[in-house]
Amino acid sequence: MPEKSKANALILGFSIFCGLAILGYLLGDAALSVKELERSVKVKGLSEREYPADIVIWPIQFITADNNLQNLYNTLEENTGKITSFLKEQQIKTADISANPPTITDKSAQRYGNSAPAQFRYSAVQTVTVYSRNIDTVRQAMGVLAELGKEGIVFNSDDYEAKPEYIFSRLNEVKPEMIEEATRKARAVALKFAQDSQSQLGKIKRASQGQFSISARDKSTPHMKRVRVVSTVEYYLSD
Repeated sequence: MPEKSKANALILGFSIFCGLAILGYLLGDAALSVKELERSVKVKGLSEREYPADIVIWPIQFITADNNLQNLYNTLEENTGKITSFLKEQQIKTADISANPPTITDKSAQRYGNSAPAQFRYSAVQTVTVYSRNIDTVRQAMGVLAELGKEGIVFNSDDYEAKPEYIFSRLNEVKPEMIEEATRKARAVALKFAQDSQSQLGKIKRASQGQFSISARDKSTPHMKRVRVVSTVEYYLSD
């Protein structure tokens, strides 16, 4: 009986040893697999395109002054009518033209100390705004607006609020293609990195899409817009 017990004990011990050895091997292999999965490369892909703006907002601002308030309003109405007629002659639709209420300043109410009285008591700023999708027509009208200056209209073109604004509103239409292009370029960079490092490119670990930005192509062509997006993608690498 004692000899049989010793044999059983040896068999049990050998079995435990083998089991622990196999478990250790499996754990080691799993650790290697996890370590391999941790290898990755993060790359960026850029998509940049140019599109013409599809909306223009053109504020036409003019100023006038008078000592008689009623005469001031008459001049505002007359000049607004001239501008509106001019725009229609340039094939701009009536529905695209609007006039904001004028801003009237009474300079006699703003005198401080012994400052000399102003030449004109009242001054006014009036804005006629064009909101149109016909960019070419509006730009042609911009080029000949100076003709109205010969009729005594003083334009306030230096004011920031009087600068034309060009808008690209079709971003949702171009988003899918641009995101696809940015992701494709990111993968091409990752593939090159994997080849150079003698690795295999795996699945995507994580990805993020940057914000789309829209800017004028340059100061001379604000009606042409540059749209860009950068996608960041991280891929797994393996040997």
